[in-house]
Amino acid sequence: MVPRMARTVDELPISVTPSGGPLGAYVTGVNLAELTEVAIETIRAAWLEHLVLVFPHQPLTPRQYLDFAETIGTPAEYPFVQGLDANPYIIEVLKLPHETVNFGGVWHADTVYLERPPMASMLLAKEIPPMGGDTEFANQYAAWETLAPELQAQLDGRTAMNSSAAAMSIRNTADRMSEEQAAQVFESRHPAVRTHPETGRKSLYVNVAHTYGLVDVDPAESGPLLDRVFEHQVRDEFVWRLSWEVDMLALWDNRCCLHNPINDYDGYTRRMHRITLEGDGPV
Repeated sequence: MVPRMARTVDELPISVTPSGGPLGAYVTGVNLAELTEVAIETIRAAWLEHLVLVFPHQPLTPRQYLDFAETIGTPAEYPFVQGLDANPYIIEVLKLPHETVNFGGVWHADTVYLERPPMASMLLAKEIPPMGGDTEFANQYAAWETLAPELQAQLDGRTAMNSSAAAMSIRNTADRMSEEQAAQVFESRHPAVRTHPETGRKSLYVNVAHTYGLVDVDPAESGPLLDRVFEHQVRDEFVWRLSWEVDMLALWDNRCCLHNPINDYDGYTRRMHRITLEGDGPV
């Protein structure tokens, strides 16, 4: 009998294992450097269902990483940090041992202050501390659906005002930006409650890092309202925490979840490569 040859990675069944939390799933049985059309369709469907997908053991080169990103969407340049020399769409998210402030260390969705915020973000872990450095994710579908009816009535149909100016204070990248980059301020106005263009579900689309008010609402009224929403949208029942490993890749839907990189590893290096994917104007 002729022995059966070993199957390639793409012939192995893809396994999607829910995290057990309110969002997130681990994807195994796939090599992101060699994807079939069926694998891509499976990954996208799982991503829309679980909001965050985690792919362990993916030692991708920058070119392979970018190729995978292009199966999900169109890579976008980040306005404040220059990308890698050979791959400008890949930025290094870095905290060094002597630094005490981490990149984006607060609950947020990426660059909501842009007119067309990214639909997705992904991180590839290159170097992680021996302990700490986890990332939390919060399900904003669930946050909207469980928001008190009186708050839903006050928020739905409102337009939120967002700015990059507030976010500048939470970056540790000032020494890695040009003067021109550091001086830029981006402002946007987006629905406080947006409808996902692919799933049709509503989610909260405000965050404490970027949202500073509501259009045509007195700050004395909008401030306390937003504070209540900010507190609600990251309640424990909406949050899942990811512990990183080297070569682990995470892909999340920036349209319906928040994330928070935890800053609990002073004295160690944490180095990640990030790609964001172009989005549309939120509605």
